[in-house]
Amino acid sequence: MKKKQFKAESKKLLNLMVNSIYTNKDIFLRELISNASDAIDKLYYQSLTDKKTNIDQNELQIRIDVDKDNRTLTISDNGCGMDEEELETNLGTIAKSGSLSFKEENANQKDVDIIGQFGVGFYSAFMVSDKVEVLSKKIGNKAYLWKSSGEEGYTLEESAKEQIGTKITLYLKEDSEDVRYSDYLEEYKIRSIIKKYSDYIRYPIIMKVENRVLKKDSQDEYETVIEDATLNSMLPLWKKNKSKITEEEYNNFYMERFYDYEKPMKVIHTSVEGLCSYHAILYIPSHAPYDLYSKEYEKGLQLYANDVLIQDKCSELLPDYFNFVKGVVNSQDLSLNISRELLQQDKNVSMIAKNIESKIKSELEKMLKNNREEYEKFFNIFGRQIKFGVYDNYGMNKDKLKDLLLFHSSKENKIITLQEYVENMGEDQKNIYYACGETIDKIDLLPQVELVKDKGYDILYLTDYIDEFVMKTLMNYSDKEFMNICSKDLDLTTEEEKKKLKKINDKSKKMFDFMKETISEVEEIRYTDRLKNHPVCLTNEGEISVEMEKVMNAMPTDDKVKAKTILEINQKHPLAKKIEELYKNDQEQLKEYTKIIYAQAKLIEGLSIDNPTEISNLVCDLISK
Repeated sequence: MKKKQFKAESKKLLNLMVNSIYTNKDIFLRELISNASDAIDKLYYQSLTDKKTNIDQNELQIRIDVDKDNRTLTISDNGCGMDEEELETNLGTIAKSGSLSFKEENANQKDVDIIGQFGVGFYSAFMVSDKVEVLSKKIGNKAYLWKSSGEEGYTLEESAKEQIGTKITLYLKEDSEDVRYSDYLEEYKIRSIIKKYSDYIRYPIIMKVENRVLKKDSQDEYETVIEDATLNSMLPLWKKNKSKITEEEYNNFYMERFYDYEKPMKVIHTSVEGLCSYHAILYIPSHAPYDLYSKEYEKGLQLYANDVLIQDKCSELLPDYFNFVKGVVNSQDLSLNISRELLQQDKNVSMIAKNIESKIKSELEKMLKNNREEYEKFFNIFGRQIKFGVYDNYGMNKDKLKDLLLFHSSKENKIITLQEYVENMGEDQKNIYYACGETIDKIDLLPQVELVKDKGYDILYLTDYIDEFVMKTLMNYSDKEFMNICSKDLDLTTEEEKKKLKKINDKSKKMFDFMKETISEVEEIRYTDRLKNHPVCLTNEGEISVEMEKVMNAMPTDDKVKAKTILEINQKHPLAKKIEELYKNDQEQLKEYTKIIYAQAKLIEGLSIDNPTEISNLVCDLISK
């Protein structure tokens, strides 16, 4: 028997790896199964070039055995095995990878597809074990037994084993307050880890399980039998021919993998071959997750390297505005870090992410063009996220996303794209008009809407709180600037009409200055000709509108904003004549009228009144006179 010590640097690495590198103890089983798969791969490739190596592909497998009495978990394979030198080299020197060496030696063979690279995955076994034994036999060699209890070193001795391959036995640690190591002896736990990480290992992972079956010649008596069960599905859906995958298979994969009770709205199955090859199956859900707009929501796609799960939610693969997309990506061209848990800065990941983003966008554009009803359903569910994408990062992605936006049209009485709005504009129309409010019906009752409609212009009704921020970010579409119909800058009159109105306002300036003393929060009071039948309205001046003020002040912050507003009075309404009479004959009552008029204008805009009791009393007093 040989007794060996790990080198000093190897001791440090083992300690670091067990306590720091692997953040999830379940990973040990993924690593050992991946190593077993590598060993079988090597034997298979060896059989292709060495006629002396005869194998039956149907017999290639990985076995898991549990002994609860002795607290051991055993992972066995009938792969290539290791001789004495390889056991000492591969297991005696941490980070010496036999898989990596094999891969380098066979670099010219396209079909060489080995999972392990770093040679540290095996040592993850020490996260859950006090002692590890490795019994291995290589073709034409004796069997050898490698034993280690961790940092102190290992022993290596000749042993007995009939079949080639490797058998790894883990002596599990005793349970602690923090970890129940005994769980790794339970069928449900082993099944769940394999299902999550190793479901698509190409060889069957077999384990003896207990099943209740009807006794022979009995209709109601059951007995427990122990039989072999295959725990993994082996062939991933993304490697099947797309033309042969049924809708039901896609849907079942989605609902099972992502725990959804409804089938997805859309499936995107794509493959790319080249500098960075990958397969991907992407899903657009039929409903939004309950936490989509919360801080707790995590975006990301399941990332597989050579059919082994590396990350459950790889956020780097999706932009925020497509964060609702679910799916899987599998590639053999990824650069992984030592624990195979986290990605290094890898240009291939960025390349995959860019391709996926383009693919999702093109599929949404196709849906918009070819299946409008389905797209409108999608936009109703996830449109806000697209809008966030336009607004976020100072509009960096607005040109990518602007043609995916939909808004309600006052003229069409349905949602339309910005392109459709522009295509239906008259030759004399210079702006894209919009109005904001809580609902379509409330916006339709805004005083400013009436005149714009009379001019024959379409108005986009914005009911989502982010909508106006989107318009401000876009600024224009197809060289047509966006215009809020409640803005001071709205211009629908002729030069002659402007001159006439200015003359009237100049004449009434002293009256308006007097009224403004009562409601000093407005920037200005003036007559307007933008109203048809309504007596008053509020317009905004500057970048912050009344709707934006409401949205921003509803946010949980101490910083409050104030829209600059102008109180406009319909010059042709009887109210204009009334306030002029009061200014001449009863200025005290004009003050009361001014408060009521302003309160009316605020209510129309959906703003709260600071002094509702006072306004109510004033109205009642006027009614009772």
